[in-house]
Amino acid sequence: MGFSCGIIGLPNIGKSTLFNALTEGQVAAENYAFCTVAPNHGVAAVPDPRLAAVAACFSPEKITSTSLEFVDIAGLVKGAAEGEGLGNQFLGQIAAVDAIAHVVRCFEDDNVTHVHGQVNPVDDVEVVETELLLRDLELAESRLEKQLKVARGGDKEAKNEVAALEPVVEALRKGQSLRSLNLDEEQQACLKATPFLTAKPILFIANVSEDQLNSFADEALSSLARARQAELVIISAAIEAELNDLEPADRKDYMAELGLSMRGLDAVVQAGYALLDLVTFFTTVGTEVRAWTVPKGTIAPKAAGKIHSDMERGFIRAEVIQAPELISLGSEQAARERGLRRLEGKDYEVQDGDVIRFRFNV
Repeated sequence: MGFSCGIIGLPNIGKSTLFNALTEGQVAAENYAFCTVAPNHGVAAVPDPRLAAVAACFSPEKITSTSLEFVDIAGLVKGAAEGEGLGNQFLGQIAAVDAIAHVVRCFEDDNVTHVHGQVNPVDDVEVVETELLLRDLELAESRLEKQLKVARGGDKEAKNEVAALEPVVEALRKGQSLRSLNLDEEQQACLKATPFLTAKPILFIANVSEDQLNSFADEALSSLARARQAELVIISAAIEAELNDLEPADRKDYMAELGLSMRGLDAVVQAGYALLDLVTFFTTVGTEVRAWTVPKGTIAPKAAGKIHSDMERGFIRAEVIQAPELISLGSEQAARERGLRRLEGKDYEVQDGDVIRFRFNV
């Protein structure tokens, strides 16, 4: 896949239920801590109404969405950074993902045990954040000690890394995440060798009950999300799981009954997509129209390489039409006649909504 979002939080908050709903999976979601131990991986299609509209201009036999990988990571508890509740293992799993979806329990249910005995979203967030900070501080201090010894021998790269690590250690000791430091590109490059958890982009997911779905308001949690410069998505994982079990027509009726204009799953996937700063481009090859994902700023040959390495190696040019222009005219031929097809070279940065034909020769 190349782009993954880890689902984290305390035990018994609905992470596995959300993961199942997102990926239509069947992982265990039981009412006891550490029901999940090994991380579960699954993919979710990224909803994009442009895909069907682009496909209508070509009448393909196959339409393929782009997707994101989600990773269901076991619940973290207080003391995780010191190994409590298999914490070291779970924190290590977070290091492998590109972004974090932090699920917060906001629903009351006497049948679902809360590890702290009461539902308090802000306290729960702070417990998990503290463990991520402690893990990062341990990593930073260890790395700084090692690189200081190397730097004393005159190693220039080690000296640069020491200069980058010193303010990081100071910030972590004060309880500040690496996201809050606004590190420049040079500092980020120096720290690339160390998988800091608090440097990863994050979004918060408030898991609410059906009764809360259209009226949920928690100013303390909202303020915390704003302070972290993170989006807060409201979702009922239980309702989303029920919707997955319904036929499309019944699903639409149930959403209308609940007053939902959009599935919470779609909001989560879109937020994760934006969090990773990704863009979508479309291709038509043979009888298939397909959406693809690349980071913003990707040049055309690299985007072509997503499809096949030969296309990147033998890249000649990209023939580009923007999706809104294509859709409004109804066909590729009409867009060409209007002069809306552009020829772009090796330095072209792929834009969100580009419909591209790659020309290559190997």
